[in-house]
Amino acid sequence: MGNSTVRAVDRAGAPERARGGGLAVFSVAFAFWITMAGTTAPTPLYPLYGEEFGFTPFTVTVVFAVYALGVVLGLLVFGRLSDQVGRRPVLVAATLLSVVAAVVFLLTQSVAAMLVARVVSGFSAALVTGAATASLTERLGQHSRIKPATLALFANMGGLACGTLIAGILADLAPSPLRTPWVVMLVLAAIGTLGVLVNGESSAHRSGFSLQVQPLHVPAEIRSDFLRSAMAAGAGFAVLGVLTAVTGLFLGTVLHESSHTLTGLVVFIAFACTALGQLLVRTLKPATALPASCLGLIVASGLIAAAMATSTLGPLLVGAAVNGLATGIAVGHGIGGITTRSAPQHRGASVSTFFAILYSMLAVPAIGVGVLIRETSLRPAGETFSAVVAALSLGVLLSLVRTGRKAA
Repeated sequence: MGNSTVRAVDRAGAPERARGGGLAVFSVAFAFWITMAGTTAPTPLYPLYGEEFGFTPFTVTVVFAVYALGVVLGLLVFGRLSDQVGRRPVLVAATLLSVVAAVVFLLTQSVAAMLVARVVSGFSAALVTGAATASLTERLGQHSRIKPATLALFANMGGLACGTLIAGILADLAPSPLRTPWVVMLVLAAIGTLGVLVNGESSAHRSGFSLQVQPLHVPAEIRSDFLRSAMAAGAGFAVLGVLTAVTGLFLGTVLHESSHTLTGLVVFIAFACTALGQLLVRTLKPATALPASCLGLIVASGLIAAAMATSTLGPLLVGAAVNGLATGIAVGHGIGGITTRSAPQHRGASVSTFFAILYSMLAVPAIGVGVLIRETSLRPAGETFSAVVAALSLGVLLSLVRTGRKAA
């Protein structure tokens, strides 16, 4: 993810000329958007799958988590693939994997098939993120009125947000709630594949294919700031993961709300606000961004715990929004520090390491919450998880305060 993004900017130290017209840019952005949308489409459908296959909330968290593990594995193994073979082949592969995942979900008759589909989705997300971001940078050029990073952000987070909302709406309105969303996702992913296939290659530099695991790298020159940003953003990602995995369960069993659209809306708000937070960080001073993020995460944890304790929807919606904003600020701060303050030759590996940490935090806590739900119930599991996130965020905040005092 990081290598392709960073190298598109760093390569040769010279500004890239724009390659491709508006249709090519739209095709890449659309492919990015629909691939990410396919990764969150199952969220409002999990309660229906639970009824269909008779699985437990713990199974739901595992089905969700294998996606994030697929992303991490894809980042480590294929993080540099678009630098090696070009952007177009990787974008075609990513959208084709999205098509395959939709087909498997469309035909699924078992939990095992769902697990396969989620791993495939994880690989598609890992492939598309770096390739699409780098391609947009190359196609728009450095002097475009539309900033490549901003367009990539909206395609990425917009896809994550819209996938769950579209699937929820279709599940409520369509006669076949477990089939229609996947037919729509399949058609849109096929269109995305065709779009990137008919447009030319944007990269003029290819190093040649070699399969090797991307080494992790924590930049020594900004190690403390890197780790604090990763822990804060990771705490926010943990909340995003749990919201994505169990929101439908909470709404159905605690609030007795059967609307799949409402489930999609909660997750839509969380991811949309994460994108907004990454834009908002540009208006904040570097010294205030991470403390503000930590405070936001603590407030969000309290709101989500209040929603669990009082069985009310309002705090959950506000908590999802605040958590998204705080997470986006932490992610933006972390990436900004890497791209401006770390050694150029290690930036790709550093960004990949940063996102590997975040996606690990997306997966592992969700499984932990699934175990807690199985041992206790949803409400105490949610309250315990919120307390852990608040404690982690508070720890990062106190570390920032202590470092600030030493500097003073």
